Amino acid sequence: MSHAFFLAARYLAFHRWKTALIVVCLTLTGFVPILLWLVLDEFDQRIAARAERTPLVIGPPGSGVDLTLHALYFTSRPKDPLPTRELKRVTESQLAQPVPLHCHFTARGFPIVGTTIDYFDVRQLAVEQGRLFVTLGECVVGSEVARELRLQVADKLMSDRENLVDIAGQYPLRMTVVGILARSGTADDRAVFTDLKSSWMMLGLGHGHDDLRDETDPHKVLARDSRGIVASAAVLPYLEITPELMSTVHFHGDPDEFPISAILAFPRDEKSATLLIGRYEAPGQGKSAQVIVPQKVIRELMKLVFQVTQLFHANMLLVAISTACLLGLVIALSMRLRANEMETMFRMGCSRSMIFNLQAAEMILVFALAAIFIGALVWLTKGWVGQVIERLIVGAT
Repeated sequence: MSHAFFLAARYLAFHRWKTALIVVCLTLTGFVPILLWLVLDEFDQRIAARAERTPLVIGPPGSGVDLTLHALYFTSRPKDPLPTRELKRVTESQLAQPVPLHCHFTARGFPIVGTTIDYFDVRQLAVEQGRLFVTLGECVVGSEVARELRLQVADKLMSDRENLVDIAGQYPLRMTVVGILARSGTADDRAVFTDLKSSWMMLGLGHGHDDLRDETDPHKVLARDSRGIVASAAVLPYLEITPELMSTVHFHGDPDEFPISAILAFPRDEKSATLLIGRYEAPGQGKSAQVIVPQKVIRELMKLVFQVTQLFHANMLLVAISTACLLGLVIALSMRLRANEMETMFRMGCSRSMIFNLQAAEMILVFALAAIFIGALVWLTKGWVGQVIERLIVGAT
C-alpha cells in the first residue's frame, strides 16, 4: 500500500493544478459550515454570558427585546424614560441592588452611560489607568474608546450635540477623562461612563452660573449697566464643570421625575427575584414600568437566530451534494482519460487490486490535504471569530 501512496503522491504533484482545484473545492465545502458553527457558538456564548450576569432589568413599558439590548449593549434607546422614583422603589423594597442607567447622548459616536459607581462592581470592571469618576463632569472611558479616540487620562471629551438647530437648548458637556477601563471584551469597552447628574446636565435639567461681575473680556460681555450684565455667546459654547462653577450647579424640577432609561436589578437570592417580579406584574400595579429577565429574552432571540441559520444549513447541504457530484464527475472523467494508463500498468504486471489501491490512495491524499487546510483555517480564524463577534455585539453601540 505504501507504493500506492508514493505513486499517488507523484501523480498528484505532477497534475498540481487539477489537484489544487479539487482540494480548494473540498476545503471551502467543509470549512464554511464549520465557520458558521464557530460564529454561532461564539455569538451564543458571549451574548448569553452578559445576559446571565444581569438577573433583572426594569424599564419603561414596550418591547422587551429593545429594553434588553438597551440595558446590555446601550442600543435602541427607549422612547419614554423611566422616572427616578422607580429606582427608589427598588431600593426601598430591599429585594435587589439597583443600578440605574441613563443612555441618551453620545460622545464622538460612542454611547454616554450615566450611572453610579456600583455599575463597575456588578460588571466586575477594572480601571487600567486613572480612577473612577467622583464629581460632576468627570468620565471613565472603555478601552476601545480610548484606543480609537487616542484618549489619555486628563484629556477632554465633548458630548455630541443632539440637535444642531436648537442652539438655545441642550449644550454639549465637555467632560474630563479621569480613568480608562481595562479591556473586558464586552459592550463596556465601547462606552463612556459618567455620573447620572452629569447626564442630566446634558439634558438641561441642571446648570451653573458663570460669575461675570469681574469679567473684562469684551468677547464675553456685550454690555454692562445698573440693570445687569449682558453676556455674549462666547461665555457658554458648551458646558464644563470647573471648580468655580461647581458651587453654583443646581437642578430644576422634581428629582423623583428625572429620567433614567433602565435599572439593572441584582436580587439577593431567587426568592427576592420572584418577589420583585411579582410586585411589577401584580394586578392593579399599572403599566408605568416592566421587569424582564434578560436571559429569557436572549434565549428566545437566539432561537429565532438558529431557525434562520437552518435555511443556511440546508443551502450548505445542497452545495455539499453538488460538490460531491462534481467531484464524482471529475473522478469518472479522470478514470476514463486514464484508461490507457491503467491498461498499461496492468500489462506491466500490476494487479487489479493494485490499480484500485492507487486510485483509492489518490482520493485519500486529496481528502487528507483538504482536511489539513480546513484544520489550519479553523485554527487561524478561531481567535478572529471572537474579535468579529465582539465587534458585531459591541459595535452596535
